[in-house]
Amino acid sequence: MKLRSFRLRIALMAVALAGGALVGFGLVAWRLIYVAKVNSLDAKLDSQLQRMAARRSPLWWQNFTQELPRELETQIDTPITLLAVDEKGRTLHYSVSEARLGNVALEIDLMLTAVGSELADKEEKSPEPASPTPSSSPTQVSTRSTATGSWRIGIINSEAGKAAIAVSLQTIDQDMAVIRNIFLVAIPSTLMMIAVGAWVLSGSALRPVRKLTNVIQQVTATGLDQQVPVGSADVEFVELIEVFNQMLTRLERSFRQSSRFSGDAAHELKTPLAILRGELELAMQQAEPGSALQQSLGQLLDEVARLSVIVRKLLLLSLADAGQISMRREIVDVEEILTLLIEDIELLDPALPVEVKLDGELKIRGDRDLLTQVLQNLIDNAIKYNLPEGKAMRWLSIVGRQQGNSVQVTVANASRDIPVEERDRLFDRFYRGDLSRNRKREGFGLGLSLAREIARAHKGELRLNSTPKGQTAFTLSLPIQ
Repeated sequence: MKLRSFRLRIALMAVALAGGALVGFGLVAWRLIYVAKVNSLDAKLDSQLQRMAARRSPLWWQNFTQELPRELETQIDTPITLLAVDEKGRTLHYSVSEARLGNVALEIDLMLTAVGSELADKEEKSPEPASPTPSSSPTQVSTRSTATGSWRIGIINSEAGKAAIAVSLQTIDQDMAVIRNIFLVAIPSTLMMIAVGAWVLSGSALRPVRKLTNVIQQVTATGLDQQVPVGSADVEFVELIEVFNQMLTRLERSFRQSSRFSGDAAHELKTPLAILRGELELAMQQAEPGSALQQSLGQLLDEVARLSVIVRKLLLLSLADAGQISMRREIVDVEEILTLLIEDIELLDPALPVEVKLDGELKIRGDRDLLTQVLQNLIDNAIKYNLPEGKAMRWLSIVGRQQGNSVQVTVANASRDIPVEERDRLFDRFYRGDLSRNRKREGFGLGLSLAREIARAHKGELRLNSTPKGQTAFTLSLPIQ
């Protein structure tokens, strides 16, 4: 599954890189510490064996039994075994430290004897046997494992015989176990700190992006003048912020030009249309009643009236885009407006069953004329796009209620199903669905768009509800205050 959070990916990548580095460092450090401890022990074993080989007395191994724990700097319970063998292979001395070894002593004895025999065999096979001097006697150090643990064994061959010292590695193993446990605690804790630090740092690095997001969220028809300050931004984000600010400036200029054009065009068309309408009405009065000329003039007058309505709605929409709709705010009783509009339904479609349910006090503060226009548009659409006459399932429902701090009016009706691709476009300007592209149904595709802009001007909203098949419902929500 792909991670969608850029900030989380940065934190995980930091943890992964740091984790790999820390684990690698821990393994290398652990190995180096172990090798250093073993090398230190080997140096001490070599020093003791060289001292034993340098002695000329027949009892050259004496005194080393007590000196070994102190000289090797081992713990008192660390097993140490000393074996001395003469030049003929006879055991001169065999001692075990005071630690209770049980069968370990026997295993070490056998092991040291085997190593001594192997050393002797190598010397017998040597083509040029030479008696090593104490200063040049080689020391062989190796690690042997038994059932009781690992041992570090040093062997030297001298004129007086052979000597071997075996030291248990349990002390080193215990020290390495402690270091391992420290790493097991320290590395996860460090990774957790790195993860928190990476999360905080990535959040700080993405702060300019959040600023851009906040500004984008505030970009509306009246908020295109928003600018992101560049002074406090990081160098990497300066160019992005400047490009974004330039884009907002261009959008604001284009939007103002478009809004000004729509408003000016609608305003300039009002006077010619009014003059044209007056002339047509005068010509109709002068024409012979019932003549073809009078009928043609009547049709032209209807088209002029349609153009006048379009111009008036375009003018309102341009004002809404600019946030300049002038509203005369007063206490408006929505129930009273609905009562008057319901009476008109009986005149427009007497056979249409109407269900009305008004609950609570439906009073808000707003512009009465504009709200009447919104509600009238919803009811007119519910009548126009209802099922045809003669259908048994025709109906219209108007429900008004107070919910929380808002007044909601839902207008629903029986209708044909609205295609999914058209539901999101019903509020687009001049958009008319296939069912409405009929000259018998009056409309210009501006009613719902204008109704929603009026609702938003009142800090409310107009939305198309999700309904079962064969139904259409719109809900107008208006805040009480």
